[in-house]
Amino acid sequence: MKIIGVIPARYKSSRFPGKPLADICGKPMIWWVYQQCKKVDDFDTVYVATDDDKIFETCQSLGVEVVMTSDSHKTGTDRIGEVARKIPADLIVNIQGDEPLLEPSTIKAAITPFYTNPDLQISNLMTKINDPIDVVNFTVPKVITNKEGIGVYLTRATAPYPKGSLDYAYYKQVCVYGFKPEALQFYCDYGMKYGKAKVEAVEDIEILRFIENGYKVQYIEVDSETVAVDTPNDLEKVRAIVAAKIETGEISNK
Repeated sequence: MKIIGVIPARYKSSRFPGKPLADICGKPMIWWVYQQCKKVDDFDTVYVATDDDKIFETCQSLGVEVVMTSDSHKTGTDRIGEVARKIPADLIVNIQGDEPLLEPSTIKAAITPFYTNPDLQISNLMTKINDPIDVVNFTVPKVITNKEGIGVYLTRATAPYPKGSLDYAYYKQVCVYGFKPEALQFYCDYGMKYGKAKVEAVEDIEILRFIENGYKVQYIEVDSETVAVDTPNDLEKVRAIVAAKIETGEISNK
């Protein structure tokens, strides 16, 4: 099975312009994400997918495999779809470009179920929320699944609401996705014809397009302390963590 990793990276983020090139201990954020992906031995190749010349040139200068894509894509998943059409593979794994602390074992967790379940079309990860602030933080999508771990809904709100009991563990989405090519093709075709799906547009959570249209998204629970960089404050947290790991020799920026 040919498996490729793809990291979508756009410069014009509404909340944090230029985020993929933000400096973290001497290297741009996208470089750190790429290095973590390269440690996953399931991947045949890892690519950055971008529509920006600065990101493209920076990746090339750092020896990062990069693919230039259209600047008309409305979502990162549409960008992944373009790469999948250019570079055929049996499984395409989408790794968000704003999680430089993402552990290779976490990325691998999105791949493993495809080895044993030939009918699986889409996987996504989730992790238990340990910080109560994340439960009410709208930038953190909460995941609700059925007993088989199939996604029922994702929301930026606090859900499910604990009316009957406080004995409930909340889970947040970890933005690593596994896609069979057919599922990606559906996503892109739907977008071309209809745009975003109804609830997908309201919540601004891409995976909802699949759930709204009856696809089974398999969720895998992981123990991950990754920090997604959504704001400059998040970036400062990540810089401090990376600096500490470099000092102890756990990672290197070379």
